[in-house]
Amino acid sequence: MSKRGFFKQFSFILILLVTFSCHKEFRKAQKSNDWKVKYAAAFKYYEEKDFYRSITLFEEILPIIKGSDEAEKANFFYAYSFFHDRQYITSSHFFKQFYTVYSRSDYALEAEYMHAYSLYRQSPPSRLDQSSTVEAITAMQTFLNKYPYSEYTKKANDIIDGLQQKLEEKAVNSAKEYHKLRRYKAALVVFDNFKKDYPDSKYVEEISFLEIETAYLLAKQSTNRRQKERYQSTIDLYLKYVDKYDKGQFIKTAEGYYENSLDGLKKLKTKN
Repeated sequence: MSKRGFFKQFSFILILLVTFSCHKEFRKAQKSNDWKVKYAAAFKYYEEKDFYRSITLFEEILPIIKGSDEAEKANFFYAYSFFHDRQYITSSHFFKQFYTVYSRSDYALEAEYMHAYSLYRQSPPSRLDQSSTVEAITAMQTFLNKYPYSEYTKKANDIIDGLQQKLEEKAVNSAKEYHKLRRYKAALVVFDNFKKDYPDSKYVEEISFLEIETAYLLAKQSTNRRQKERYQSTIDLYLKYVDKYDKGQFIKTAEGYYENSLDGLKKLKTKN
């Protein structure tokens, strides 16, 4: 056997021995009738980042030590065990439960922040449903209202800004989807709602341009009876756009829709 093969086999055997030893130690703690042994072991595994075992042991002792001085710390780190194990829905629940039950605890402020932070960590990509994102924003804003000058203030504000950005992206993509599917009437409603909901968004200029384009395309496919008002609507939207974004990135294309709408109105007058 080569040296490399020997060391690989030796390492494998060593890992098995360590694993067996750790499992044996864990089972011994589990079988103990002394909750203090389990309590100490739970924190030991927590420090070793073995969160499965820390959660298991915390769950066994928490009903036993309820109401004791040790229960406060155990509940707090029980919630943290789920967080570090990336079970964010569960950690958010237990952090909330902690600051509700232990409202006067030295850990209460951190627990309330971690409740909101856990919700933030489970917020999905912008293409998916954003219900949990809204929940995270609400929880983080509640925390800021309660603790406006804590050590978490800056980070909490940054998180809210990032989550708001995600909501904007979701709204923009939804609006563009209506436009892409040629559901022009619905798209115009969604574009208008977006500008009302996010007046300071970086996407407002693009949405304003798409509104012009959509209004023009809707007018173009309309009957003669509806074309006049829809061409006029395109013109009005363009005038608002150019008043605000006279050097905007979409100005030339928008101007084309404006001129085509003017021509469309002239042709309608000629027909009449």
